[in-house]
Amino acid sequence: MPKLIKDSAIAEDNWQLLAASDDASTEVPAGQVIVPLNVWHAQKETLSQRADEIGVWLDSDQLADEIGDDASKLPLIAVNFPGFMDGRGFSTARLLRERHGFTGELRAIGGVIRDQLCYLKRCGFNSFDLDDSIDLAAAIESLNDFTEGYQASVDQPLPLFRRRA
Repeated sequence: MPKLIKDSAIAEDNWQLLAASDDASTEVPAGQVIVPLNVWHAQKETLSQRADEIGVWLDSDQLADEIGDDASKLPLIAVNFPGFMDGRGFSTARLLRERHGFTGELRAIGGVIRDQLCYLKRCGFNSFDLDDSIDLAAAIESLNDFTEGYQASVDQPLPLFRRRA
């Protein structure tokens, strides 16, 4: 079974990622499945009945607002990073947590690299599906590359100047 980092530990990945397709009527298999946003929108009524088994993934050009109030009903939302230089997913994560009240598993997928993990965590990600070539045990250390941040974030809502005595 594939492994990933979840809540700062190595965990088994029980979720199947359904590939993107222009055909939103594609059949969603049984079990825990992460579906593309277009499949979610097209089959929302049916998929909502499988509440604990269905997650949704957003591509880098899809906004958090496109999932909107549905976010709070989902156990998992994944955000795709097509390459490590595409940072739109950082904003998507923060908006899902702060604007849409998402409290479930927020997973970074795609072209995520170890150097980004600390920043992804600050934006609200708590799960990271990394390339098989990355040593997960070593990558966990990267979640805490920096002990303090100046600005407010999802994991620390007060900026540094407000935390100083």
